Amino acid sequence: MKGRRGPAKAQRRGPEQSPAEKMMAAALRMISIRSYSEGELRDRLERRSAGAEIVDECIRRLKELGYVNDELFAHSYASYRVRSRPLGRARLAHELAIKKVSPKRINEALDLVYGEVGEEQLIDRAIGKRIRKYGRPADRASAKRMFDHLVRLGFEYDLILRKLNKLKAKTESD
Repeated sequence: MKGRRGPAKAQRRGPEQSPAEKMMAAALRMISIRSYSEGELRDRLERRSAGAEIVDECIRRLKELGYVNDELFAHSYASYRVRSRPLGRARLAHELAIKKVSPKRINEALDLVYGEVGEEQLIDRAIGKRIRKYGRPADRASAKRMFDHLVRLGFEYDLILRKLNKLKAKTESD
């Protein structure tokens, strides 16, 4: 029985692959699961220690095929994140920087995304969601918690203060 398994396994493997082919196969497996920025994919492939030249060639080929495109990656990531949860510009910029997208691409993507949906609309959604969950801030401590929450979401201080002051004025007039 052992003899039967050996040859069948050898037939499934096929011919030996070169390091470049192995690298390309690994890269294709990775990007078939999820999208990667060029920098992120480069880091993952370099950990496989096949050599910088092979990684560069693999990335170049993937870019030619259209599988790696930082501009498209940054825009789709940012628009997905904004649709799924109201986030401020600073938070999204930080997330994209962690994903090794260049600052130029980050700014372009954020300009497009926040051009479609304004940051004011997003902060209004975040405040509305917070009020539905915890109610209107009744005291200074609850207002501080809401402020801190909005800062963690990446909204600008001036925008947060303006919106919270409007909310306070509206609460006092009711």
